Amino acid sequence: MDGFLLALMLVFALAMGGRDQMLVAQWSSVLGASAQLLAIAVLCAALSAGAMAWIGAEFAALLPRRAGQMLVAFALAVAAVELALPVRAKPLHEPTRSIGALGAVLLARQLSDGARFAVFALAAWSLWPAMAGLGGALGGAAALGMGWGAGAARLARLPLRTVRIGLAVCLGTAALFVGLGARFAIG
Repeated sequence: MDGFLLALMLVFALAMGGRDQMLVAQWSSVLGASAQLLAIAVLCAALSAGAMAWIGAEFAALLPRRAGQMLVAFALAVAAVELALPVRAKPLHEPTRSIGALGAVLLARQLSDGARFAVFALAAWSLWPAMAGLGGALGGAAALGMGWGAGAARLARLPLRTVRIGLAVCLGTAALFVGLGARFAIG
């Protein structure tokens, strides 16, 4: 249950102001806030969180405990770096209204973002990796739903860059302590 709640809250917080949320907000503003757009966004959030949870669990099962802790530290550090990078939302020029194409773009972006690396780390750390994947899917879906409902203009008024920098510092610190704990553990 800890992995579920941590993943739910962490992915929601990390996805705020992220590339995937901004993309869904832009699509919602330009193409309209349709139920199909929301459904594909939620599906992509579930697929990306499930994939990263499965990969994290598989990697952790292959490694000794301390190496698994270093893997978690590395995933947290990658998530921190991704959060620290500025998100530049370019105006949409693509005339497509294909839900499949939009889903493919969204899924590709999600598989390389900080929120999904956090799911990877939590699945590697957790006793029940599926719960981390479920929490990550729900947290990601909630953040995308917020972007879908708010639209690009309302989302741009929020101080999301400051929040992302603060979260990057927190994740970087957590990665440092997890890595040091793995490196200098006694026993």
